[in-house]
Amino acid sequence: MQRHMCKGKIHRATVTQAELDYVGSITIDSLLLKAADIKPYEIVQITSLRNATRWKTYALPAPEGTGKICLNGPPAHLFSPGDIVIILSMGMYDESEVDNLVPKVVFVDEKNQITKIEEHHLITNGETSP
Repeated sequence: MQRHMCKGKIHRATVTQAELDYVGSITIDSLLLKAADIKPYEIVQITSLRNATRWKTYALPAPEGTGKICLNGPPAHLFSPGDIVIILSMGMYDESEVDNLVPKVVFVDEKNQITKIEEHHLITNGETSP
């Protein structure tokens, strides 16, 4: 059996741009991508805390340290600069891989600069530990 698991998360990032006239994707500061273990062109899910909108697209790197979070193409209708979002990276894991999974949660400030990174190790009783 395979399980669909969260492998990385950027928690409470602030949308800095929304560009409708673009082919699609989300552009994310490269430092945040690395910290959350998200590769360029990897599929991510973005959820708005303002209106609960969820969108899946692929990630593109922005220059390191810029704090850029830009929704490109159609999601520019749904997300606006200033919106707070959660960006999830997910993967499919075999049962044997799940116990070794260590999801990373990247916390950012209002300028999308990293304030803390937590690694969540799985514990055999079903709970997680930072």
